[in-house]
Amino acid sequence: MLERAKDTPTGVDAIKAVGTVSRDDYQKVVEPLIEDARREGRRIRMLCEMGPDFKSFTPGAAWEDLKVGTGAIRLFEGCAVVTDVRWIRESTRLTSFLTPCPVRVFGSQERDEALRWLASLPEGPGISHRLTDSEVLVVEVEQPLRTQDFDALASTADNWLRTHAELAGVVIHAREFPGWENIGGLIRHVRFVRDHHRKVRRIALAADSKAATLVPQLANHFVQAEVRRFEYDELDEAIAWAAGPPAH
Repeated sequence: MLERAKDTPTGVDAIKAVGTVSRDDYQKVVEPLIEDARREGRRIRMLCEMGPDFKSFTPGAAWEDLKVGTGAIRLFEGCAVVTDVRWIRESTRLTSFLTPCPVRVFGSQERDEALRWLASLPEGPGISHRLTDSEVLVVEVEQPLRTQDFDALASTADNWLRTHAELAGVVIHAREFPGWENIGGLIRHVRFVRDHHRKVRRIALAADSKAATLVPQLANHFVQAEVRRFEYDELDEAIAWAAGPPAH
């Protein structure tokens, strides 16, 4: 069976598996939790605990887990798995890099540490963005890049491109490049570039010297756009250049 735990920090949900977990357990415990999050417009930070009383999942539970996960994974902001069960620890580690949210495994004696980790996860996206009046998409990079960051970028860009042939430019403003949260973020980044690079005239990178190493990669990705680097404090100049006409 599955039980909801109440002794968690605000914003953290916890479930505990006891004995044999069935499909009905998912339908009675997990699905209502996810529907509540959807209705409230919030993201989920989940602690999953499987202690010594846990025995197994039924085949129906395994299928329900897959079905629920596929439909709701983008709602998750982080997941902590607390268990000493070896096969669960190993399988979680193997699959965690493929998920669009951070996942960590903790031992049964580390439950409090797992809760602290979930509560400490940064709120909001790894990037913020805005579309200027000059048709330039300005992207502020602050945290490791996540799948949902590129979903939000794509939504803004696609809404604009429904009624316009192209974006004048994209400006990436980064003190330093933080990388990707996991392979899901990297894959979504590549997909975003693939779908949009032919519709951008100019790319500007306003960054410090470390992040400036991104310029060659940007030039390779946005093959049809002009690419230019600016200093981090030259954001206004970068936006003005990106808004200008392409060179001939």
